[in-house]
Amino acid sequence: MSTTARAQKAPDTRSPIRKLLTSFGFQIIAALVLGIVAGLIGRQIGPNEDGSANALAATLDTIGSSYVTLLRAAVVPLIFTAIVASISNLRRVQNAARLAGQTILWFCITAFIAVTIAIVLGLVIQPGSRAGEGLEPGDPYTVGTWWNFLLGLIPQNFLGLGASTSVDLETGDATTGISFNILQIIVVAVVVGIAALKAGKKAEPFLVFTESLLKVIQRVLWWIIRIAPIGTFGLIGAAVIEYGWDKLIGLGWFAGAIYLGLAIVLFVVYPVLIKSHKLSIKQYFSGVWPAVQLAFVSRSSIGTLPLTERVTERNLGVPSSYASFAVPLGATTKMDGCAAIYPAIAAIFVAQFFGIQLDFVQYLLIVIVSVFGSAATAGTTGAVVMLTLTLSTLGLPLEGVGLLLAIDPILDMGRTAVNVAGQALVPTIVAKREGILDEDLYNAPREGLPFADDSGDEADAPEQDAAAEPAGTR
Repeated sequence: MSTTARAQKAPDTRSPIRKLLTSFGFQIIAALVLGIVAGLIGRQIGPNEDGSANALAATLDTIGSSYVTLLRAAVVPLIFTAIVASISNLRRVQNAARLAGQTILWFCITAFIAVTIAIVLGLVIQPGSRAGEGLEPGDPYTVGTWWNFLLGLIPQNFLGLGASTSVDLETGDATTGISFNILQIIVVAVVVGIAALKAGKKAEPFLVFTESLLKVIQRVLWWIIRIAPIGTFGLIGAAVIEYGWDKLIGLGWFAGAIYLGLAIVLFVVYPVLIKSHKLSIKQYFSGVWPAVQLAFVSRSSIGTLPLTERVTERNLGVPSSYASFAVPLGATTKMDGCAAIYPAIAAIFVAQFFGIQLDFVQYLLIVIVSVFGSAATAGTTGAVVMLTLTLSTLGLPLEGVGLLLAIDPILDMGRTAVNVAGQALVPTIVAKREGILDEDLYNAPREGLPFADDSGDEADAPEQDAAAEPAGTR
């Protein structure tokens, strides 16, 4: 229940056509359609005579990759400042430990439901027994282990940043890239935030600066979010050119089982949970959809994190002091698509393909790994690491991963969309259960805007003052 006062909006005098054209949702859908068309054209043109990408393909790839780079560039400062700032707000929150416990509990509950659905689908559809001919096992390019996960918790430097250099063997050109481990960033931010609280008044200037920096970063993110349709056009167009749908032929039953599982979780399980907490299903989907759309085309929970956090606060009414914890945590550990549906069905597929009979204990291990092991994918390569972790735990041949890599990008779009939807769902449920959800904002009309309380410019949007109130007062 919310007591936050909201200013009355001026009547919208725009024409219906202008409303449609300026609608964020319409712009994303239009970009998807145009991207598919452009991708089909680029695929029809084919590569240049020297084997390089044609001009259209290169342009689409540059547009899409540049947008993902912009999103990823904002991740490190966003997570660090948001977590430190939110920890400073815990001084005014009476049930912070309870919120954290409830969040983790619901992460586990939804993961358990998702992996159970995946196991049932794997046994009913039998994708491994229906695999097409000509599939060849191959070694995975990376392997996830529990030991690597534990080592990954230890920061290598202040923000878990790393640099790597690759050399093109043909041209001799060297390329240096910067990478980051999202889990290490969270660990560092939590430690710094707690240290600032323990320092007391002497740390006040640092906390004030951090909160101000967070506001600046949020404004930059707003600009990036506004150009999401352009990034969507490039991402989906490049995906159509590179992958197409012909790779689904040999693994059609497997891909169908994955997407059926994802659809059940997204359109059945999540609505049931929303409805059971007396919230509007329509408002949830209209609120979270901008982030789900971007996740589908970008295939990156981390890249979508800024938008996921924004829609969770602005559309679903979750207090920012809580959302700034729960959403980044969910982006690394809440992956119903990558860590529950996909590895469960894929493990069953590998067992069926190699003629290995799984017993009850092995199915139980699939559940345990899916519920408690998804954090092992943080800062690495997502679903592939999770799959190799599952296979190695079950004692199944890792060569089976090579069977599935050909269509992994196609499956990754759906997996990431479900991941992001769940990352916004759990904070919403917990906030509702704890009585801190801004239901006026949750039920506010969207009017085609990406955020319910924005009207053209973030500067005109009212602040979510309820986020700073003690949880026990509302």
